[in-house]
Order: sequence, then structure tokens, then C-alpha cells
Amino acid sequence: MTSDVVSLLQDLVRIPSVNPMGRSIGRDVASDIYLETRLTHFLEQYVADWGYYCERQAVAPQRDNLLIATIDLAKLPADRPILMLEAHQDTVPIDGMSIDPFAAEIKEGRIYGRGSCDIKGGMAAMLTALSRFRDLPEADRPAVVLALAINEEHGFSGAKRMIRSWTDGESQLLTRAPAAVLVAEPTMLDVVISHKGVVRWKCHAHGVATHSSNPKIGANAIYRMAKIANAFEQHADDLPGKVAPLIGGPTLSVGMITGGVSVNTVPDHCVIEIDRRLAPGDDPLAAQQAAIDFVNQALGDPDWIEHSEPFIISPGLAPEHNQNLAASLLETLSECGVTAKTIGVPYGTDGAILSQGAVPTVVCGPGHIAQAHTHDEWLAIDQLEKSVEVYEAFCRKF
Repeated sequence: MTSDVVSLLQDLVRIPSVNPMGRSIGRDVASDIYLETRLTHFLEQYVADWGYYCERQAVAPQRDNLLIATIDLAKLPADRPILMLEAHQDTVPIDGMSIDPFAAEIKEGRIYGRGSCDIKGGMAAMLTALSRFRDLPEADRPAVVLALAINEEHGFSGAKRMIRSWTDGESQLLTRAPAAVLVAEPTMLDVVISHKGVVRWKCHAHGVATHSSNPKIGANAIYRMAKIANAFEQHADDLPGKVAPLIGGPTLSVGMITGGVSVNTVPDHCVIEIDRRLAPGDDPLAAQQAAIDFVNQALGDPDWIEHSEPFIISPGLAPEHNQNLAASLLETLSECGVTAKTIGVPYGTDGAILSQGAVPTVVCGPGHIAQAHTHDEWLAIDQLEKSVEVYEAFCRKF
């Protein structure tokens, strides 16, 4: 017999919530597996009879954040702290998967499927932990809000809308900042206190189209982009920026390239996407500008290069304000029989956004990042069930 949290995770995996990653629904992708709306509806219905307080936050069409609070936070005394648990609803695309991404099959103590590790497992564990308080009188419940954000994988727009709840008064439920934020990501239940920031943008090379039988009278945008990509590679060897404890130095990678319309046409356009990682405290826009300046200078500032505005900006998670929170969570982990430590990671999370304004924020969840985004994504059931115990025990501190 499967446990409640295992059954719940299977339900969550079976509901597609794929992030289109900037692609246009209906133009670039036509499948109904995209966006979070089906999952948000399920989550809202799942907790409907718990006696909790829910609030949707519209972010974009078919993309709503969902807040689930154990008590009416708006009526909470000012001196009582609020704990925010947070997980994102979206998953990365399913291209190239070697398993049925939505079957949620159980084999050898693992649950397989897109999002099982990143991060529907953590979401299921947080929901299950929260369910343990529903039979208590409201006055005896911990002050906890589960924040389920959209679009973590491509822009953090859900988390950015979330913080406006308390910075701009855009919530009837969460009217002040939480005292602590615990973000679910696959960390093997280690406690992340620092991670890198990121800025991503597109670079365009423009050319002149012509028939491929006479390419000399055109200008090949792909050839031009090859020079741009080479310049970015040179820049990546000597990036400006801090080397931060736990997470290391800055990085730059060109991760996507698109160009041309047919093999017998000299292409007049080619575009790449650049990923620039940086230490917390470094300026993402300054990092982008340094890269642009390097490329332009290396190529003689030609008029056929165009750089777009960033489509993702995250400042990173700094360890200055979360030491006490991390110590408290480590204590809880130890009480639950988990040997854990504080770590830094190179990837980004919603925690970077939610920590703005010096809100103490850490990241901790079941699963290993090596299984996230993979062709056969999976989560170990023992980690999933242990994380429920940890989250429940930590909630009781509030």
C-alpha cells in the first residue's frame, strides 16, 4: 500500500504543468501539457475541505500562484512570526524523455516522471505536512503559508508576484513578510544557504538573405554568429565578478542557437541565448553589459549585432540573513534522524527572489539535483517520506 504522500505525488506528476520556456502557446507549441492551470485547480480542490485559507494570484493567462495558509494570516498578531513554505508548480519540458513523463510509475523504491524530483516531490511533502494540522483548532495551528508559484523555470515571475504581497500590499491574505522562507528544491535534505544569480538574454546576428547558389552576394548570419559565439567563449575564460564561498566563481555559457529557413537560402538571421551566472551581490545587468562590450569590441563594433533585454534576472541567494534559520532547520533535521549540512549550489531558485528585503530564506528538499530535468527523472520514496517528517516538525516551531 502506498503512503498518502506517495499517492499525492503520483497525482501531481500525472497532471502536466510544463513550462513553455518562452515559446508561444498556439504558435510555437500546440500541446495541452503546457502551463500550470490544471495543477493549480487540482491543488485548490485538494485542500478545499481542510478549513484553511486560500488565495489565487493571477500572474499571466492560465498561470496563477496559489497561497494556502493554515490560519487567517491577516488577523495574526504582529509579534507572531509566519513561516512560508514554497514550491514551484511548473516543470521543464519533456523533450527527449525515455519514459512516459506523466505515468508516475513506481519501480524499486522510486517514483518516475517529469517533476517527480523537481519539484513536485517537495510540493507533495509540504502539502502532506500541512495536512497534519487541519484537525487542530485554528488557535493551535502553526502560522504557515504554503506558496505555490508559477514559472520558476523561466523567469521567476511567480515569485516576483509573490513578494508584492507584502511589499506592495497586493494580497488580502499575506499582508506582511514572512519571518522565514523554506524553499523546496532537490538538495538531498541538505540546507542551501547560498546560490548563484543569473542573467539570460538573446543575441541576434543579422545578415542578407540570398539563394545559396550565389552566397557571395548575401551575408550569412550563421557565419556571423559563429564569430559572436567565439567571442563569448573568449569572454567566458576571464569573467569579471566575485568568487563566492560555497558556490565558486562566475560562468558564462551559450546554450541555444537558432538560424536559417532552408539549406538553399543564405540565412539573414541567427539567434543565441546566453546564460551568465554570478555571485550574490554582483549586478546581473553589469555582468550582461560587460559581456556585450567584450563581444562588440572583439568584433569591431559591427552594426549587424543586436542584444535583447534580459528575459531572466535573478540576484542570487546571499548567506547574510539566513544563518539562524539554517541552524534551526539543521536542528530539526537532526531531531528527525537526518545528517545534514549547510551548502551552496550553482543553480538558481525562487529563494533569491523571496529573500529580497532581508527575509531569511533557505532551500531544502528531497531528491538529488542530478535527477532533475533528466530523461528518466525520478525521486526516491524514502527521501520523500522523510521530508514530510522534517517539514512537519519544522512547521511546529511556528
